[in-house]
Amino acid sequence: MLLIRDARTEDAARLLESYGPYVENTAISFEYVTPGLEEFQDRIRSISAKYPYLVAEEDGQIVGYTYAGVFKGRAAYDRSCEVTIYLDPAARGRGLGRRLYAALEDRLKAQGILNLYACIAWPPADDPRLTTNSADFHAHMGYVRVGEFHNCAYKFGRWYHMIWMEKMIGGHPGAAARE
Repeated sequence: MLLIRDARTEDAARLLESYGPYVENTAISFEYVTPGLEEFQDRIRSISAKYPYLVAEEDGQIVGYTYAGVFKGRAAYDRSCEVTIYLDPAARGRGLGRRLYAALEDRLKAQGILNLYACIAWPPADDPRLTTNSADFHAHMGYVRVGEFHNCAYKFGRWYHMIWMEKMIGGHPGAAARE
């Protein structure tokens, strides 16, 4: 049975077990060094003060997490946020990511958030440390690609692109139609 609940600082060690391999072995995260426990606990506290930070548990074991964060630090952007998701590799392909993101979207809608943005590492060529799976997942979840930055991140001796994907989860009264 799957339980989706708010993250707690006590979850940080388990979340780091999931996140560490993304930092150390892939270009999915552009961090070079896995954060320490205290730093990760601070991240949970800081994010949770304003946005949802959710974990998925199966049989008492955390198998993934998602959270929202500030899109840009100006008041005019307060109805937009950036979203992030990480799953244990063994938990992928079973619909857990979809369920976590759906729960996150419900919470964000209740907060009055209208626009979601995902910043995603993108391989400029075939790469053993980065696939297009994250972008494919987001597209499956209704996100559309709205921007690309070329050769903006350097990790493992290679340059990577970054793409932005966007999803509207609420109406924009009085907004001009998108061309």
